[in-house]
Amino acid sequence: MGFRWGDVTARDILTPLGGSLVAGSPDTVFSGISTDSRKIPRGYLFWVLRGERHDAHDFVADALEKGAAGVVLEEPLKARIPEGSRPAVIKVPDTLKALGDLAGWWRQGHGIPVAAVTGSVGKTTTKEMAAAILQLGAPTLKNEGNLNNLIGLPLTLLSMEERHRRAVVEMGMNRAGEIARLTEIADPDIGLITNVAKAHLEGVGGEEGVLRAKTEMVEKISARSLVLLNGDDKRLLEASLPFGKRIKTFGTGRNCDFRGTGIRNLGREGIAFELHYEGKVLSLTLGVPGTQHVANALAACAIALSLGEEPENLVRGLESFRGIKGRFMLLPLPRGITLVDDTYNANPVSLKVALRTLKDLCRGEGRMIAGIGDMLELGDETPAAHREAGAVAAEVGIHHLLAIGDYAREVVQGALERGIAADRAEVVGSREEMASRIRTIVKDGDLVLLKGSRGMALERVVDLLRAALEKET
Repeated sequence: MGFRWGDVTARDILTPLGGSLVAGSPDTVFSGISTDSRKIPRGYLFWVLRGERHDAHDFVADALEKGAAGVVLEEPLKARIPEGSRPAVIKVPDTLKALGDLAGWWRQGHGIPVAAVTGSVGKTTTKEMAAAILQLGAPTLKNEGNLNNLIGLPLTLLSMEERHRRAVVEMGMNRAGEIARLTEIADPDIGLITNVAKAHLEGVGGEEGVLRAKTEMVEKISARSLVLLNGDDKRLLEASLPFGKRIKTFGTGRNCDFRGTGIRNLGREGIAFELHYEGKVLSLTLGVPGTQHVANALAACAIALSLGEEPENLVRGLESFRGIKGRFMLLPLPRGITLVDDTYNANPVSLKVALRTLKDLCRGEGRMIAGIGDMLELGDETPAAHREAGAVAAEVGIHHLLAIGDYAREVVQGALERGIAADRAEVVGSREEMASRIRTIVKDGDLVLLKGSRGMALERVVDLLRAALEKET
């Protein structure tokens, strides 16, 4: 029997938290948990966290006024308790650690199999594909959006209900040690690493640091668990083997346990391929374009089959998958123009893949226009990575390149050095200017790619461009 919000009391959570009740009744029941004092429903437990810009200790009074049944904090309670209420006040040494501890306790209390996905590129898509397959077999919990860090993952696990029969969660990181802690919290039965590439270099000391950080999952995962690795990533395999865990691989290499062959690019209609596993062959079709998605699909299939999912659900799940907003999402616009919204994030690998996939989709029909924003958290490799991005844009035949951000000039320089015409590569100073320039440049039948790191907020360009072009019709 799993734990259930609406039944859980302050007394129940004191031991897993390592906390002490400093006010209120131990029999106080919590209807749920929230870290947002602005939206907390009545009867919920308000969890105080310290951020870079805000300390939620300052908002305890707001949460109590809205009817919070309790609060978990680090400091003595300073807020006035509303008349007639008796909130349970629990004090812990570290609220972030306590949140993870509670989530781990909650996960163990439900006892369902958990699959965890990390990696430099493709982890969200892999998680969503796996969930699309698994949901066909039984109710499946997953991270909503990108709640994959030391706050988001615990909150996801704390939303686990009795109806859930398995979970697939994503783990992200910006610093060394985060994947180790997330693995400790989720205690996954299956741990999957999509790949290791140049992403979040700043926080871990270069690409070797990324490799060490990602393989923290392999090191920390239970000996009873299964590790699924990209068999086409030799460095990842070599770094993982010394931990002595049970490993299976996915990829296109001959020795992969879950192997993809016969990959057929269907252009904008998607991708078709065959999956080989345990002496069987399964024909699969993806409803999203881009050969890069084959690796994600193979990873998702490896998770599903390892959890005992029926093969027919792999077929149905992948056929029904239609991508994720902001991740190479094709948006048809008036005049036969196609806008490719890949604005959610960017790193050197994903940007190169996006540009090359754009070329595959173009097939000589219409021109290619690219709006590129800065790739963040690359440390010392930032200038060179942006020059290389510009070079790749020129190589694939981008007709017009627009760059924005602190390293926009590096992008343009890389493109010029690789032969793009000087009048077809430019730096823009704002999202509004980028949208306006593209609107001026674009012709009927063109493909427009927008891609940059999350902090660049290029979805604003997507919205402006869509509104402008749709207004013309």
